[in-house]
Amino acid sequence: MAQGPWDTPYWPEGVPREITGYEKPIFSLLDQSAKTYPDNTFTIFNGRFKTYARVKDTADRLAHFLAGQGIQKGDRVAIFLPNLPHFPEIFFGVLKAGATCVTCNPLYTASELHYQLKDSGARIVFCMDHPQFYPTVVEAMRDTDVEQVVICSVKSYLPPIMAFIGGLLGKIPKAEKHEPGHLLFDDVVKGSLPEPPDVEISPTEDLALILYTGGTTGRPKGACLTHSNFMANLTALDEWSLTRQEPGGKLEKLERGEAQTILGVLPWYHSFGLTCAMLFSCSLGGRLICIPDPRAGKPPFTEVLKAAQKYKATFMSAVPTIFVAFVNHPHIEDYDLSSFIVCSSGGAPLPPEVCRQFEAKTGAIIIEGYGLSETAPIASCNPADAETRKIGSIGLPFPSTDIKVMDLEAGDKELPRGEDGEIAIHGAQVMKGYWNKPEETEAVFQDIDGKRFFLTGDIGHIDEDGFIVITDRKKDLVLVSGFNVYPREVEDILFEHPMVAMAAVIGIPDDRSGEAVKAFIQVKPEETATEDDILAYCKENMAGYKRPRLIEFREELPVSAVGKVLRRVLRDEELKKRDEA
Repeated sequence: MAQGPWDTPYWPEGVPREITGYEKPIFSLLDQSAKTYPDNTFTIFNGRFKTYARVKDTADRLAHFLAGQGIQKGDRVAIFLPNLPHFPEIFFGVLKAGATCVTCNPLYTASELHYQLKDSGARIVFCMDHPQFYPTVVEAMRDTDVEQVVICSVKSYLPPIMAFIGGLLGKIPKAEKHEPGHLLFDDVVKGSLPEPPDVEISPTEDLALILYTGGTTGRPKGACLTHSNFMANLTALDEWSLTRQEPGGKLEKLERGEAQTILGVLPWYHSFGLTCAMLFSCSLGGRLICIPDPRAGKPPFTEVLKAAQKYKATFMSAVPTIFVAFVNHPHIEDYDLSSFIVCSSGGAPLPPEVCRQFEAKTGAIIIEGYGLSETAPIASCNPADAETRKIGSIGLPFPSTDIKVMDLEAGDKELPRGEDGEIAIHGAQVMKGYWNKPEETEAVFQDIDGKRFFLTGDIGHIDEDGFIVITDRKKDLVLVSGFNVYPREVEDILFEHPMVAMAAVIGIPDDRSGEAVKAFIQVKPEETATEDDILAYCKENMAGYKRPRLIEFREELPVSAVGKVLRRVLRDEELKKRDEA
């Protein structure tokens, strides 16, 4: 039997190996912070501050509204919003009603959103009043179980004078028209009582969120995450967040309350941003800066730098491309970012030089971690301490998390330190399974030593110090700016183009986004298509980060003996061309 990765002298001092007390509903975070810090600011948006007491009041009213709409325990409610201050109120309100959230990427096209609404059986959708987002919902909800749409305007959360002037100048985004019967968020809140229904929650069994994640084959799958999945992650994160205020000093927990200001740059519809920004901020009683679009400003990312400086951000979770954008911003020296204490990075490997430059500029420490949508999301993390972390690794297992490295052939043998195998995870943060997909659920779980382990498909090993190192990943997965792009999903859309006979998608290196999507197209006989034709079609049918950046037409694509397109061959050819260039 191989040693566990926790057998290490680098385990953070003061962090327990096991955690307890996480079997609670997620909305208990809001209730507790509203009780302890009622007048503290929770959300910050364009100069408008909203306290914990007021956020709780709105969440309670939304829960009352949902119950009045017939929403019962276990029903699904979709949230199709960017990082607006409405988001936490709706999220907690849905959970207080006993329902399950379905968080949806606001960049999705109508067909992509339709699939999630149809598959999840969502009955109500909250969306932004916007010339793009609202019509997308109207189209996507056709032939689904959606009964009602609640329209959220940014005007509700702007300072009065800004809202007034913005309305006069037409600068506040809104849809051209609203469908009859659809409700306005402000009217819903005003017309409801701050009295959530009395619903009994089983934290370990009841779903809090269905989070759609791609698959190496087929359509996206809904990861079923319970209240306890998130609460376990947050409990461990709270224990793990020990930093040294000065070199050689004692490890100390982050101070709670308004001493912490979290920069919400990651999207909250995804578990990384949801757990490590929105929910973590609430658990601390800290302030949450709402950043709907981190690229906003001229040049891009200017507005997020302004917000970090203005509100003195202390904590940020981000993908490497965000850190790259910070350190490469042409006016970075004009901003004081010294308020940052600690930041976390995930989604892709963080270049060591980027880590060094960001830390030199801010004085903060970046800790790299690892997780998946199926683990809510954190499974492992480096110590929040420059003296014991190991750059280039994904750290140590979180408290109460068991990580094993299994052989790649049968998957039933645990490997010793130093040997590469498939990473398997057991812990309270691991999902129940995939929504309505029992066969796919069974395929990713395995009983190991009497415990239920999630098989990640990622390849790595445990080094001599007990740190986990990722050496490979699901071969077909493409990581674009930290977002997962699954080739089969893009290919399925390309195959619907009337001129396309065959299509194959791979990831290629890209300096700006880490990887970019490239599509290889075989056109149907006697048909013609141009690169512009394919790119325009992709723009209409898939989110921006999924769209192929490059198109290459081929008379034939390499296939196996059974006719399966060999992406590996295409990937090897592409890398060889780049090496020879």
